[in-house]
Amino acid sequence: MEIIRIGTQPSVKGQTDYFTGTVRIDPLFGATDPARASGATVTFEPGARTAWHTHPFGQTLIITAGSGRVQRWGGPIEEIRPGDVVWFPPGEKHWHGASPNTAMSHIAIQEQLDGKAVEWMEKVSDEQYNS
Repeated sequence: MEIIRIGTQPSVKGQTDYFTGTVRIDPLFGATDPARASGATVTFEPGARTAWHTHPFGQTLIITAGSGRVQRWGGPIEEIRPGDVVWFPPGEKHWHGASPNTAMSHIAIQEQLDGKAVEWMEKVSDEQYNS
């Protein structure tokens, strides 16, 4: 058994290559062999969002606070709120983030394939975010 105590893993800022706006990532658990799953709490300030990306085994988001947006490639923007659970299938191009005027936090859970859990792509433009 392992207990990961709160405050033992430092918060990190979302890298500007992969995020627009202010984003904080708080690691929850990493993938320990033979397991492949990892999880983090991600907090987006108003208007902040990820770049377009995919996950080799998909991704589950559990919305814990605030109000946000998600979109899969070619689909409409969907509003998300606390208690909502979002599943992106393997390889589905998508983005997620806060609404324009409200911060949003979610728990993100994804699995690694050959040590990689995400494939980052182009940033979501202001036009795409506001459409």
